[in-house]
Amino acid sequence: MDSRKPLKVAVVGVGQMGISHALAYHYNPGFEILGLVNRSTIRHLPTELKGYPTISQFQDALSLKPDVVAICTHTATHAEYAVAAMEAGAYVFVEKPLATTVAEAEEVVSTARRTNRKLVIGYILRHHPSWVKFIDQARQLGPPFVMRMNLNQRSTGEAWDIHKRLLQDTKNPVVDCGVHYVDVMLQITDRKPIQVRGMGLSLSEVIPADDQVNYGHLQVLFEDGSVGWYEAGWGPMISETAYFVKDVMGPKGSVSIIMDETKTTAAGGSAEVNSHTKTSKLRISTMKDGRPRDDILSMEDEPDHNGLCAREQQFLLDSIIKDRDLSQHMEDAIRSLAIVLAANESMRGNRAIDL
Repeated sequence: MDSRKPLKVAVVGVGQMGISHALAYHYNPGFEILGLVNRSTIRHLPTELKGYPTISQFQDALSLKPDVVAICTHTATHAEYAVAAMEAGAYVFVEKPLATTVAEAEEVVSTARRTNRKLVIGYILRHHPSWVKFIDQARQLGPPFVMRMNLNQRSTGEAWDIHKRLLQDTKNPVVDCGVHYVDVMLQITDRKPIQVRGMGLSLSEVIPADDQVNYGHLQVLFEDGSVGWYEAGWGPMISETAYFVKDVMGPKGSVSIIMDETKTTAAGGSAEVNSHTKTSKLRISTMKDGRPRDDILSMEDEPDHNGLCAREQQFLLDSIIKDRDLSQHMEDAIRSLAIVLAANESMRGNRAIDL
């Protein structure tokens, strides 16, 4: 295709993530925004985006024949919109999780293959230089590995409203957020996961405990003996202490992302979007003469959340122009989704799930 002609983009869902991705398209000369698609009135629209047409119906956006459709809606619509967009001839960027079931995710991927459309899923940490470094350092420590990760968010007000809406689709914060960190575990081990166990509960009277939980925890066992756990909680009752743990241990040492929680608290706390991706420093501990030696790597120049979204959209653009094979990217998205959904099933049935 002609790499000099900007690709026309429809951005579907103009909430927090949709705005970040729309800004990425706005500033990238390889794209041209056709319209911002949202069923309700768009709130808090940045000045840079106010000149673009707004569209209330998804099908109306497809009628404009966009080259790219960016799907930043709630999870329940991801699969339906992605399939429809690719059937209409568009390339697709879709936020994670790819779908609410493995079957839906597989349908999306099979549609991408059948229609020969590029499909990029929003695994933002894959485009984060500090996380790439973290994974590279971790892989040098084993196998086997012990992987400890969490992302708890003390959400109040509008942030809590967003989380309650997300739970209607995903039922468990481990499903929504966990795909990122399970994906990281899979990259570190490069081994087959064989069993998962999930647990969780509702800590709020406004969360229907028979259907949803706002605290969840999963444990994964891999075929090489590696183990990993991930924890996620949402709501005003969630602790701000140790809310961001990213730590890997192996026979040769450990590597940890070190957060300055005092700075994050001052900037808005654990629910603030940049606190999800900010790393600050890496502590790398290696064994020398039977004793650990610590080295600290500063990550002060890392991109912020909007900068990472810009990297994701550049990856999409390059994949289209250079005709990259995204088969592994798509399969990895299905694999991490299957694990977090199995953890949710385990929690409901109070039993381990063999994978």
